[in-house]
Amino acid sequence: MFQGTGSDVGKSLVVAALARAFRLRGLSVLPFKPQNMSNNAAVTADGGEIGRAQALQARAAKALLSVHMNPVLLKPQSEVGAQVVVQGRVWRNAKALDYQSLKPQLMPRVLESFDQLRATADLVLVEGAGSASEINLRQNDIANMGFARAADVPVVMIGDIDRGGVIASLAGTKLVLNSDDAAMIEGFIVNRFRGDATLFNEGMRQIETFTGWKPIGLLPFFKEAVRLPAEDALALGQKRERKANAKVRIAVPVLPHISNFDDLDPLEAEPDVDLLKVRPDESIPGNCDLVLLVGSKATVADLRVLKESGLAVDIVAHVRRGGHVLGLCGGYQMLGRRVADPHGTEGEPGAIEGLGLLDVETELDGDKRLQAVRGHSFDGVSLDGYEMHIGRTSGADCTRPFANFGGELDGAVSANGRVMGTYLHALFANDRQRSAWLERLGGAASALDYEADVDAVLDRLAAHAEQHLDLDALLKIAR
Repeated sequence: MFQGTGSDVGKSLVVAALARAFRLRGLSVLPFKPQNMSNNAAVTADGGEIGRAQALQARAAKALLSVHMNPVLLKPQSEVGAQVVVQGRVWRNAKALDYQSLKPQLMPRVLESFDQLRATADLVLVEGAGSASEINLRQNDIANMGFARAADVPVVMIGDIDRGGVIASLAGTKLVLNSDDAAMIEGFIVNRFRGDATLFNEGMRQIETFTGWKPIGLLPFFKEAVRLPAEDALALGQKRERKANAKVRIAVPVLPHISNFDDLDPLEAEPDVDLLKVRPDESIPGNCDLVLLVGSKATVADLRVLKESGLAVDIVAHVRRGGHVLGLCGGYQMLGRRVADPHGTEGEPGAIEGLGLLDVETELDGDKRLQAVRGHSFDGVSLDGYEMHIGRTSGADCTRPFANFGGELDGAVSANGRVMGTYLHALFANDRQRSAWLERLGGAASALDYEADVDAVLDRLAAHAEQHLDLDALLKIAR
């Protein structure tokens, strides 16, 4: 099990690296995360959902997605707290304090999923959540030491030197853990090192002296990590260089409950696309070609922010200037005339006017729709992806559907063809679709094979791990 001294120390990426590295060694490998909190999720073959990080790790391990890879997924919403997904299915909503008392009910399901994976693989790589040193949350813990103890899984602790104080963070973790928990830790990794590694030889020795843990390696910063699908909203805050000479400019409002924003990753990878993430206190540039509204875990709340911030006015003005707008999932719902939540799925029951750019209305009702789909878009270009949403959308513009999934129509297109919406996720991961959109927006056809590019990056990440980490030591630690 790989735990961290804090959030965003690189646990997900380390597990992905090792999953591909051990798979290339000929082992059958599966990833596992007992509890994840993320609004980035993936649909499994059996119609469940797991965290996007585990989907990437499974891809690294060349394994089919299973709901058991992430048995508890917390998806933060607005007033209702978080949606609790258990073994791929929505279980209930819970606020933070209430959730603590629910954990004892979830541990048996977590252990059940782990046992299923362990019975079918040579090696299971387990990822912890947040910080192992949050001893205030230790009671009933299912994500870190609580799971490690219950499942009797040895732990390797990861510290991030890029944020500073890594010696203290690792030594401090050992200090605050109770002795039985600390005894589970057998090694440590220092992640995201930059510069001359010999300058930290003494640092590695000091950490070993303070903790008694075996050094597994000093892992240098992996620049290409930005080309892999991001796990959570922390990635949205990463500064990226603007592409001043790009032919296509796309603006994306970053709203408080943004979800499935890995839909943006293929566009980020395009050299001829300048992707601008716009916060609510900013304005949408007048020279952008496309405004892209992505998914939301709280459509009504985010729509309210969109309107109160003035971004809605910017989007309407963009359309009047002849610009294009595309809404994905929750973004599609916002483009309509009205979004109704009669049963309080996201908070207080009620309704809110939408942007009115599509002649459709949405009612947030019914079961969550989770399924992979395949078909073609309005222009005849093939596509595939997945749906993950609650709500039904209908109206006059639905007579001009965005896509046809084998006879099942999806989405809507405005009469002037400049505003479109769809429930499809992973649209731009389709090379032909992405290329068609770039040409539609005035750019050149794409030369990028996105899926092959992700796999090539995973191979280089695995080689990076082989070079700098002691994988043989990890296999000796594993039981």
